[in-house]
Amino acid sequence: MSITPLAALPSAPTGPAFRGRIGRDARSGHYAVPGRYRLHLSTACPDGLRIAVGHSLLALGGCCPVTHLPAVPDCPDGGHTALRRLYEASAHHYSGPALAPVLSDDWSGRIVSTHGGDILRDLDRHFGDGAVRLYPRGAEPGIEEVERLCAEGVERAAQHAGRPGGDPRALEVLLATLDGLEHRLTGTRYLVGGELTAADVELWVTLVQLDTVHRCHLDAGAVHAVADHPALWAYARRLAAHPAFGTHLDLDGIARRHHGCCQGLEAAGAAVQILDWARHAADVPGVPRR
Repeated sequence: MSITPLAALPSAPTGPAFRGRIGRDARSGHYAVPGRYRLHLSTACPDGLRIAVGHSLLALGGCCPVTHLPAVPDCPDGGHTALRRLYEASAHHYSGPALAPVLSDDWSGRIVSTHGGDILRDLDRHFGDGAVRLYPRGAEPGIEEVERLCAEGVERAAQHAGRPGGDPRALEVLLATLDGLEHRLTGTRYLVGGELTAADVELWVTLVQLDTVHRCHLDAGAVHAVADHPALWAYARRLAAHPAFGTHLDLDGIARRHHGCCQGLEAAGAAVQILDWARHAADVPGVPRR
């Protein structure tokens, strides 16, 4: 396996967890009022990309505006200058990194939440018009199962498999998880209940990361094994051509963000692209070829 070092910069920093929730009435503190809340995110970040896709699927542009942040944070500590004032207003004597994504309250000028899963659930529950439901009634257990599979069986396994020397057990977990997802998607369009849900947003973003980030640290044989899941990658390709997905795919930003914080080694698999994401996203009307 041929390897060359990537930028050996510090890993992505962690900040305080703001876990405020949007409720249904004034007693919740943060009650649901169109135009009150604002999203601050970068679509080069997986959490930001998930929220951006969900926001588009729910058609919330008119009631919850989005402030887009640079793909690569502009502060030495990994935070965003644009978010510094929000963090300082929300946490007394705050001196850590001002990280995205953020859901803020324009009325108070403070942060409601930095937790991606909570943010997407609250947007769906309180602001969606019902035409699309990312968390339909009864689907939550299935969606949470997919979230666990993506986090542990794909993301974490791919990270461990891509470490110098590779971890064969991690690669086995990754391939077994992809096998299970391949089986689930054979003969069906979506993962849970036959309709597009947050589970599909989760898996699609995970597959984007697998092919654009984690692939760079796997050897060519491992990447070919990952690619050998035709139903799974056809599903990823189909969703990339969906306007709510493909319009947010910032491939250049993902690459710059990855090289700006990665401590790993580039392996032979970096040359084995699984999907031509730019071409499939460019099939979306009005989306320029990246």
